[in-house]
Amino acid sequence: MSMFQKIISSDHSKTTIIIRLMVGTVFLSEGIQKFLFPAIRGAGRFEKIGLPSPEFLGAFVGTFEIICGLLILLGLLTRLASILTFIIMLVAITTTKSDILINEGFWSMMHGSRTDWAMFLGSLFLIIKGGGKYSVDKKLQKNE
Repeated sequence: MSMFQKIISSDHSKTTIIIRLMVGTVFLSEGIQKFLFPAIRGAGRFEKIGLPSPEFLGAFVGTFEIICGLLILLGLLTRLASILTFIIMLVAITTTKSDILINEGFWSMMHGSRTDWAMFLGSLFLIIKGGGKYSVDKKLQKNE
C-alpha cells in the first residue's frame, strides 16, 4: 500500500461525517475569524499570550485552520488535515490553558478548554478512522 493510499484509506462508517462536520466547521470558522477579528482572535491573541511574531502566526495558523477545515469538511486528505489540526490543538491547549490550570485550578481549566478538548479528540478520531463513507477520500480509494 502506497503512502497516498494509507492517507486516504477509510472505513465504511456512515456516521464519521458527524465528527467531520463538527471538527471541520469549527476549524474553518476559527480560521476565518483570525482574519476578520485579528485583534481578539488572531495576532492580538497570540501577542497577549506571549507568542513570538504574532502577525505572522495569526495569518499562518488562520490559513492552516481554513485549509484543514475545508479538507476535513470535504473528507479530502482527512487523515493528513487531522494530523495538522491535532497539532494545532495540542499547541493551543498547552499555550493557552496551562496558565489557567496553574492560576485558577483544574476545573477552571477544564471549563475553559471544553471546545479545545472536543477538537483535539475529534481530530484524533479522524486520524484513526479516516474520512468515512461519505468522503472524497472514500471515492478516491475506490478509484485506486
